[in-house]
Amino acid sequence: MLSQRLKSAHKRLKLTQEDLAAKVNTTKSTISNYENGYSTPLNKMLVLLSNTLDVSTDYLLGKSESLSTPNVVKVA
Repeated sequence: MLSQRLKSAHKRLKLTQEDLAAKVNTTKSTISNYENGYSTPLNKMLVLLSNTLDVSTDYLLGKSESLSTPNVVKVA
């Protein structure tokens, strides 16, 4: 679920894997590995991805169909 949601979230914002990687200070290959299900982001990276993509971690993990969760605390 994470792989599909991550891909759709960055495409919704018209970001490439390279764009997203630069925003979260990682590599394109790391983002590709997440999207292909070869690896899973650590919790800190998951929060960073959700903040960058303006979606909830629950959405990325497939626990919610809603893109955002009310009263979410954003981590800087």
